[in-house]
Amino acid sequence: MSDFSLNSYVADHKSIHLVGIGGVSMSALAELLLHLGAAVTGSDRAESPVTDKLEALGVKITYAHLPENVEGADLVIRTAAVHDDNPEIAHARELGIPVIERAQAWGSIMLAYRNAVCVSGTHGKTTTTSMLTLIGMQCGIDPTVMVGSNLPAIGGTLRIGAHDCFIAESCEYTNSFLSFHPTVAVVLNVDADHLDFFKDIDDIIHSFHRFCELVPETGALVVNADSANAMKAIEGIDRTCITFGSTRKADVYPENITDRHGYYSFDVMHNGKKYTHVDLSVPGRHNMLNALASCGVCIFLGLDPEAAAAGLNQFTGSARRFQLTGRMANGAMVIDDYAHHPTEMEATLRTAQEMDYDRIICVFQPHTYSRTVALLPEFIHALGLCDKAILADIYAAREKNTFGISSKDIADALEDGEYYDSFDKIEARLREIAQPGDLILTMGAGNVNEIGTAIVEDA
Repeated sequence: MSDFSLNSYVADHKSIHLVGIGGVSMSALAELLLHLGAAVTGSDRAESPVTDKLEALGVKITYAHLPENVEGADLVIRTAAVHDDNPEIAHARELGIPVIERAQAWGSIMLAYRNAVCVSGTHGKTTTTSMLTLIGMQCGIDPTVMVGSNLPAIGGTLRIGAHDCFIAESCEYTNSFLSFHPTVAVVLNVDADHLDFFKDIDDIIHSFHRFCELVPETGALVVNADSANAMKAIEGIDRTCITFGSTRKADVYPENITDRHGYYSFDVMHNGKKYTHVDLSVPGRHNMLNALASCGVCIFLGLDPEAAAAGLNQFTGSARRFQLTGRMANGAMVIDDYAHHPTEMEATLRTAQEMDYDRIICVFQPHTYSRTVALLPEFIHALGLCDKAILADIYAAREKNTFGISSKDIADALEDGEYYDSFDKIEARLREIAQPGDLILTMGAGNVNEIGTAIVEDA
C-alpha cells in the first residue's frame, strides 16, 4: 500500500483510528487529520498531556488495546511500535479494514503540498527542521510542519499551515522515510546508528540513497559535503544538488566567522557570492552547519535571503537540544541535551567547551543495549571530552539486555568516570561535588533529564 492515499478518507469525513495515538508523531498526525476533516479515534496504554489535548479537540481515546476499538473505523493507522499481533491490528484485518503505518500516512499527506522539504540525517534533524520552520514563518510561506520535539515557536510538534510547503523531520529508522514524498531531500550526515535494524554502515548509506531517489526530477538534494557517507549516498542520482559545508568545496559555506563563546556569526556564501549574514541564537559549530543546510533549501526555493537570516536569528532552540534546565542552589548551571549517539555527544561537548565553564560534568544515560555495544569505543572517546562523566543505567527502550553490556563498562574505561545504579544516587553525588562555575550536562534520549530537574528544584 505504498501508494495509498488518504485524500478520499479525509474528503469524505471517514473514521480513522490511530493505534498508539499518544506518541509524538502519531498525536501530530491525529491533530492534522482532525483539522483536515476526518473523524479520528485512537488508543494508547496510558493518558498523557498529549492525549488530554487530543480529547479536548474531540478525539475519542481508549486507554487499552482492545479488538472492539477498531469497529466502525474505515482505516487504521498504526505506530511502528505496534505489530501484527496487536489485538486491534488483528481484528482490523479480520474485518477487512485497511491498515497502514504512520510513515505511509505522513507520506500520503505530503502529496497534497507543492513542496515537501524532508530533513534527514543521523543527527540534527529536529534542529534543522525547526530552523526551517522559523524561516518559513518569517518568509511568509505559511508552512505545515511536523517536527520531532516541542518547538516553542509553534507551541508543540505540529504547525498547520497552507498547502504550499510541508516541512517534515524524516527518520531513517526502519526505513520509515522511504514512505515519504520529498520534493527537497536534506541529508545532514550519515553515520552508523540503529544497528538493531540496519546491517552495517553500507546498509544505512543504501537506505539514504533510496530516500534521495524519491525526489522528482524537478526537485533538489541538499547534502553535507563534509560527510563522506552523505556524499556517497547520492552517487549516481541525477538531481539538482546543493551542497553545504565548512569549506569552499561546498556550494554553500561560511566566511568571516565570529565565535562568541560558542555562538556563531558568519556570512553565508553561495558559489563565491554572499547570500546573507547570520547571527545564531543557539550555540555550537554543528548548528552553523545546520543553518547552512537551511540556507541551501532557501536558495533552491528562492526565499528572501534577509528573511531567511531573520528566521535563523530568531531560533532559540527546541526541547532537549542544549536546553537550559536551570541552576543548582550553589549556582552550577544545568543544561539538558538529547544527544545519544557519539557524534552528537561530541558536538554537544565541544560546544560546552567553548562556553567558559570551569568544569563540565556530564551525566550520560546510554540509549539501547545494541547501540551501546556497537559503539562502545566511540562513547568512551566522546565522554573523554568532559571533566567528569557520571553514567546512569542504559535506557532499554524497545530492547532486552541480551548483550551483557552495562553503563559501568563505559565508566570503568574513563579516567574520571563513575557509575551509579539509580537516579537518586546520581542526584546525591551531584549535590556533593557540584561547584559554582560548573556546567552539569544531562545527556541522553531517555529520561535522564529528570535528574537535572530534581537538582535544580533544590535551588
